[in-house]
Amino acid sequence: MKVLFDELSQQVSKAITQKYSTSFSLGILALSPSIRPAIYAIYGYVRLADEIVDSFHGYNKEQLLNRFKEQTWEALHEGISLNPILQSFQETVNRYGIEEILIEQFLKSMQMDLGKIDYDSALYKEYILGSAEVVGLMCLKVFVEGNNEKYESLKPYAMTLGSVFQKINFLRDLKDDYQVLGRTYFPNVDMLVFNNCIKSSIEKEIEAEFKEALIGIKKLPGSSRFGVYLAYKYYFSLFNKIKKTPAQKILQERIRIPNGQKFSLMMSSYLQYKLAAI
Repeated sequence: MKVLFDELSQQVSKAITQKYSTSFSLGILALSPSIRPAIYAIYGYVRLADEIVDSFHGYNKEQLLNRFKEQTWEALHEGISLNPILQSFQETVNRYGIEEILIEQFLKSMQMDLGKIDYDSALYKEYILGSAEVVGLMCLKVFVEGNNEKYESLKPYAMTLGSVFQKINFLRDLKDDYQVLGRTYFPNVDMLVFNNCIKSSIEKEIEAEFKEALIGIKKLPGSSRFGVYLAYKYYFSLFNKIKKTPAQKILQERIRIPNGQKFSLMMSSYLQYKLAAI
């Protein structure tokens, strides 16, 4: 029965999420059970594409990504795939009416990661749109469960939240992106002279986006509000730790939040969520 394969596909997407991200796994657990499989499916899909461009060293990444793109469109148009990740993703896309343009923009940003790019402001915005903002929109499609009016009203906030998460990732991963992968995303920033002043200007931009994104979180349906708020609080905690870390240290090590602290943050966030009636 195909239902068994669908269940297996969902389990694989969930396993990938749990393997790669404790923080997102906790956030998804705080969502309504009815929408968790779809969010696992979206995360599993984007994670697999990320792995191709970030981790598969020694292999033909361009060929692998092109094959992945072809298989994506085949799965979406045929309504099935033998790849469990693509199977759960296509089911989610077709069920919730996720626009293909969002997937195209995501894959374009993944393509950008294959080469060395000197990012100016326009390319920086384009990369963030495809790598993060559209992923937020994919998730929003699930959160509103087909309510297009709600989707359009929350769209700017979902994009801002995706943007702020990505910019924090850029700061967190600065060492590996620059030293291992040879990437520098921040426009007009020379990593050889990266200092606290440059870091502070980036952080001010992030702080403004955090405030804007919280407005949208408060307007989400009850089925997703706390889960997204929890992810927001985790990233806000990570951001505060990055702010307290000197620029040179960020270039030397990846800033992390220990798992024990993440669980503690989950409990405190739940109390704040209830008391503030977010």
